[in-house]
Amino acid sequence: MKKITKLVLKSYLGPFISTFVIVLFILVMQFVWKYVDDFVGKGLEMKLLGELLCFAAVSFVPLALPLAILLSSIMTFGNLGERYELTALKSSGVSLQRIMRPLIITSAIISVLAFLFSNYVSPIANLKMGTLLFDIREQKPAFDLKEGVFYNGIDNYIIRVENKEADGQTVKNIMIYDHRNRDGSTDLTMAQSGKLEMSEDKNTMHINLYEGSQYKEIKSEGQRKSVYPFQRQRFKSMFIDIDMSGFNLSRSKEELFKDNYQMLNIKQLSAEIDTQNTKSAEIKEGFKKQVIKNMNFEKKIIVNTNNKNTTQLVHKKNFLKNFTKIEMLRIIETATNISRSNKSYIESSVNMLEGMQNSTNKYEIEWHKKIALSFACFLLFFIGAPLGAIIRKGGLGMPVVVSVLFFLLFHVLSISGEKMANEGALPLWQGVWLASAIILPIGIFLTYKATRDSSLFDFESYIAPIKKLFSKKNVSTT
Repeated sequence: MKKITKLVLKSYLGPFISTFVIVLFILVMQFVWKYVDDFVGKGLEMKLLGELLCFAAVSFVPLALPLAILLSSIMTFGNLGERYELTALKSSGVSLQRIMRPLIITSAIISVLAFLFSNYVSPIANLKMGTLLFDIREQKPAFDLKEGVFYNGIDNYIIRVENKEADGQTVKNIMIYDHRNRDGSTDLTMAQSGKLEMSEDKNTMHINLYEGSQYKEIKSEGQRKSVYPFQRQRFKSMFIDIDMSGFNLSRSKEELFKDNYQMLNIKQLSAEIDTQNTKSAEIKEGFKKQVIKNMNFEKKIIVNTNNKNTTQLVHKKNFLKNFTKIEMLRIIETATNISRSNKSYIESSVNMLEGMQNSTNKYEIEWHKKIALSFACFLLFFIGAPLGAIIRKGGLGMPVVVSVLFFLLFHVLSISGEKMANEGALPLWQGVWLASAIILPIGIFLTYKATRDSSLFDFESYIAPIKKLFSKKNVSTT
């Protein structure tokens, strides 16, 4: 029996590792294509991109594991069936359950590890990836000075060059508009040639200008003229420093993103859900008291009359007949103002509660997803292993097609369930667990069929009874 365990585990671990790496690579490439527009043209260092991709790969591990288990289990039992090793084991009296036992235990261990990874490691990776991705998306495009084009990417400066030499530093016919004084285009420097050099820390650009002129309009405070005198200064060489620190990547504090639902573990999600529910209850209670207070007409509507008792009871029938026309108009105006105020208060309270409820839904869905994705690792094994035993095809042909179809079914059901839960069509826990609830009976059915050696994909076995039925009818008629 130990030899059977070693055989099955050895046949499983190779495909599992290879498929896991492939699936993880595909998910990372999908992430790159999604944000490629935010990366291009910003002069990001390879070290920074590598750091981002590493965090992305770690965050995709819980999503890659279910597909890797599904694909590797199909490949393992498909290879065993294709090489007739599965048939030989069954003919020796070894049941399919006994053959699957080592991988069942392995899948259970992987599911537990996937939950621990999703609960403790993924939130940290999501936090670092989200923070870094935000900083990259906010980063300015890299300095790129093109010939014959006014470049305004530098704060307070506009630069234009006619020609650039091959070294990327020497330029011809350069124009520099200085807008640091916020007075429009009143400061212009022109030179026949120049040289652009960056400092070692990349925070300053040194510009050496040769054979040029500087033009400045002279404005005095309080002057309101359409034409101003200007000052022209010729030079053989001039040295200008431009601050380029705005092009450096500024790293945000991770504390700004730590309350996002994807950056929390089970314990933190539970605490946040309780906090949100407490706040919602307090808002509802305050809303109730405020509306009752605002709708109390006996205390709110007070009119000036000659009687000592100036408070009129509004709940009496035809109470307005007791007042003069002017007093009636005052009462109606007061009631209208109170109604408008209550309407605005109710609308703002409803919007606030809806926003808090949506936030709470995200926390609860993430809470269930951490468990549901881990359970999916165990569940999809009972889809893959029986399918491999039934189709008896190894390699990356039929197993890949079948596993992708089942995983797409699982993924579509998961997304649909989450969407229905967010929209209130289903309770939150039912929406998250919808995919598992539908896939579970399929896994039980496939395991039953594989145990009984049923020819599930042999369409001839389904057509044979129909042919037999028609043949009996033909015999009876003759």
